[in-house]
Amino acid sequence: MTAVGVKSEREVVEAVREAREAKQPFDIVAGGTKHAFGRPQALSERTLDVARLRGIQSYEPEELILTVLPGTKLTEIELALSERGQRLGFEPPDSAALFGSNGISTIGGAVSADTSGSVRVRHGGARDSLLGLRGVNGFGAAFKAGGRVVKNVTGFDIPKLMCGAFGTLCVLTELTFRVFPRASQSATLMLRDVAPAEGFQALRRIWSSPLEATGLAYVAPLAIPELLGDIGKGAALFRVEGEAEPLKEKVQMLRSALGARDVKDVALGDAAFARLSAAALFATTAHDVWRVGVPPSEAARAAESIGTELWYGDLAGGVLWFGFEPDNAASIAKLRAAVARANGHATLVRAGLPTRKRVAVFPQETPERAALTKGIKAAFDPLSLFNPGRMYEGV
Repeated sequence: MTAVGVKSEREVVEAVREAREAKQPFDIVAGGTKHAFGRPQALSERTLDVARLRGIQSYEPEELILTVLPGTKLTEIELALSERGQRLGFEPPDSAALFGSNGISTIGGAVSADTSGSVRVRHGGARDSLLGLRGVNGFGAAFKAGGRVVKNVTGFDIPKLMCGAFGTLCVLTELTFRVFPRASQSATLMLRDVAPAEGFQALRRIWSSPLEATGLAYVAPLAIPELLGDIGKGAALFRVEGEAEPLKEKVQMLRSALGARDVKDVALGDAAFARLSAAALFATTAHDVWRVGVPPSEAARAAESIGTELWYGDLAGGVLWFGFEPDNAASIAKLRAAVARANGHATLVRAGLPTRKRVAVFPQETPERAALTKGIKAAFDPLSLFNPGRMYEGV
């Protein structure tokens, strides 16, 4: 396989035009942590390496605006923001451990895969923070979309379209984000020994309260015992943040809202949510890993229908993670049925090559939606040069 390295937008344009002329598609790579996420790609004999397209272009803390190149390491961005008491609102996790990769997580990969941490329950996902971008389309033309303000009504919202497109529409060359203040302190409380129905109900109640929680998760007994200890039937986790005095008030309000039940302080609350965000509990297992999106009100029913022991729910139940024995057809069938009943969607995040060849990795599309997907692909990349087949066959 031939690797083409680039370190500027101009070089990206040249590489795309050469690929277009030769009609040779390529895989887009940077840090390489998510290379095994998606359908196996068999059409590409070349890679476009954008790892050197990196660095913070501009950072205006007073305006809460950050512009970076796609190959920039997440750790570099987090350090720069934390020095000014700020954060990315979607706090993308490091996926290297989950995929057993020695790569480095980058901001371009996080946006392309639409990954986010538990704090998303407060500030939204990547598409809610991404204000604007630059990229190169399949015609070999550089373009700009979005802007530097939260409200941008100048046409179609292309930045949102790129979040979760897995590099199939363009090569990203610059990203501009809205960033958020980071509170100096946090506190995590645990409602222990509760079944999923009761736990998720409590999570939804706090989610709809004025407490502005930055973490709302339900964990099954086998999820993270090393951080939580014995949790009985399961536990609901609630994280709130703030400065010292306001945080005390939030914790009191949270305890009052949860009532006189088995509520405990979690000393390692931030570590627990970091592990949940990165799905790190699956890192030491050989399980296939599925991420399921359902209406939070359906989370408990969906989890109980699927019936696996290694699982947890994040974002107040809006996202469920499950681990199955490799290539377990019966478990996959149960998951598909439960997701359909809940009107949700399922993504196979990690599995071996045979499973990713056989099973639909991304949410299955209706014929109408599939036609729309192909139409968007044709508009941006008519020769299917970028990551062909990464998400759907023929796209």
